[in-house]
Amino acid sequence: MSLRRQLLNGFLRRVEKPWLARVTDPALERRAFERAARYFRTPPYTCYLPDEVGGVPGDWAWVRPARPEIFLYIHGGAHLIGSPRTHRAMVARLAQMTRLRAFLPDYRLAPEHPFPASLEDARAVWQGLLARGYAAERIVLGGDSSGGGVMLALLADLLKTGERPAAAFAFSPWTDLTLSGESFVANAERDVLLPASQAKTVLGHFLAGQDPADPRASPLFAEFAGAPPIFLQAARTEILRDDTLRLADRMRHQGVQVTVDLWGHLPHVWPIFQGWLPEADEALRRLAEFIAATLRATRSGDS
Repeated sequence: MSLRRQLLNGFLRRVEKPWLARVTDPALERRAFERAARYFRTPPYTCYLPDEVGGVPGDWAWVRPARPEIFLYIHGGAHLIGSPRTHRAMVARLAQMTRLRAFLPDYRLAPEHPFPASLEDARAVWQGLLARGYAAERIVLGGDSSGGGVMLALLADLLKTGERPAAAFAFSPWTDLTLSGESFVANAERDVLLPASQAKTVLGHFLAGQDPADPRASPLFAEFAGAPPIFLQAARTEILRDDTLRLADRMRHQGVQVTVDLWGHLPHVWPIFQGWLPEADEALRRLAEFIAATLRATRSGDS
């Protein structure tokens, strides 16, 4: 365990987690996350370009791109907070490693826009990218936490209509809004960041009385037969660990090629601390290798 990981875990457990357990105003949380994002390290030579794709605003991020494929990245934030600005430094680092461009939509959030607004926006962005001439097999889907859940719900929706992206990946995705995973209880104390006690409040804002078992909200219950290769990353000690492990098992039973990269005692979505935390840089490196290998295989299959 690196010294920086010990220090980060200690700060999150003693300061951030108790604050998240107390705060009840999504607007306050949004402002705090936006302020914190100023400390996330942007790679040198990064370009950010505001745009609107499929009627949804967002940011492009890239660092000297050299490949035709792109990322569509859905940011996390418990369906209530976050934006392209909070996640684009991490995504830019991944773009640098893979030489791809990435689009991060500024999709609608709850409670102002409850389920399924975020999924509708993600679908609109996908259609907008196709309309611009990006082929489905040249788009890599990605996301983290709640955004990873939205991304996976989008993937399941695309597969129903025969649309198949190049690959998909998620950092600690929230895939089960019924909260039935064993780790949700077993890791309630071990998780250094997420307070399990806030989950029902969050779901009240997001679902607004709708069924948490709806596969569009909980992709754990969706169908993924025919999906491209998928990379999932999570920590053993987080409350959403089983959201990853059970989803991976379900996907494998449906014939999907899934890589699970399970780590030790780390915060939820720790790759966001890239540039500061060695384990975050290594996590992104592993993902970049997966993406590069998958795209090579795709190009070789097309030739």
